[in-house]
Amino acid sequence: MNIKVNGENIKISDPLTINGLLKHIGLDDRRVAIERNLEIVPKSNYSVTNISDGDQIEIVHFIGGGNLNVNFKAGE
Repeated sequence: MNIKVNGENIKISDPLTINGLLKHIGLDDRRVAIERNLEIVPKSNYSVTNISDGDQIEIVHFIGGGNLNVNFKAGE
């Protein structure tokens, strides 16, 4: 089965759910948002949403951090 993940073609051999894909590529499902074929997949549906041949998946990673100083300016 051929799918596209974040613009990159990927071949997978077994049918997978969104959760299965995340495990396959080593991502924690608690820190991502998923779009499948231009539709946001609710986190509650990751385990029941099957990926099909030709699907386009976009994965957005959330990374903690930042500066709590409201007067902070980039480059300073």
